[in-house]
Amino acid sequence: MSLQVIHYPHPVLRHRSKPIKKVDAELRRLVAEMFNLMYEHEGVGLAANQVGLPYRLFVANPQADRDSEETEQVFINPVIRSGKGLAEAEEGCLSIPGVHAHVLRKDTVQIQAYDLAGNELNLDLDELPARIAQHEIDHLDGVLFIDRLAPAQLAEVRDQLTDFEFEFRSKSETGEIPPEAQIAAQLEELERLRT
Repeated sequence: MSLQVIHYPHPVLRHRSKPIKKVDAELRRLVAEMFNLMYEHEGVGLAANQVGLPYRLFVANPQADRDSEETEQVFINPVIRSGKGLAEAEEGCLSIPGVHAHVLRKDTVQIQAYDLAGNELNLDLDELPARIAQHEIDHLDGVLFIDRLAPAQLAEVRDQLTDFEFEFRSKSETGEIPPEAQIAAQLEELERLRT
C-alpha cells in the first residue's frame, strides 16, 4: 500500500481515528513512509488519516528536515492531558495546501502517547511542538484547523476551500475518488488489522 497525502474535503479527514493495539513491521514501514511524505511536502507533522489510515497516530519533526532525525517523533494513541495559556500563530495543513490562517491554541500542553517501541511518553510541549501536537490530534478527531477559524477568517479562505471542494467533486464524478460507502468500508477493513 503506497501512501499519499489526502486533500480536503475527502471524508477520511473527518473520520475519528481508532486507538492502535498492534505495532508490527508493517506499521513501522507506514510510519517511515509518513515521514517521507511529510518531508516531501515540507511539513512539520502528519496524521495517519491524512494518508488514508484510520489509526490514532501522527509523526512530527518541528525542524521539518529529514537530516534532523533526532527531532523526529512518533505519537501513538496520543492524548492531551492538560494545557495552559493561549497563543495565536499562523497554521497551514498538508491536506489543504496553500491555505493559511491564524489559529488560537493552548500555549503549552502535556501529552501522553506511546512510541514505536511501546514506550510511554509523557511530554510537556510548548511553542511549535505544542501547536503541532494540537493540530495533529485534531486531525485524529476529524477536526481541521479551518474548523477553529472565526467566521471572518473563514470567509477570507472560502474561495480557496471552494476550489478544493470543486476538485473533489470532479474526481468523485470521474471515479478517481471512490464513493463514500467504499471509503468507509476500506477504513473499517484497515481498522480490523490494527485496532
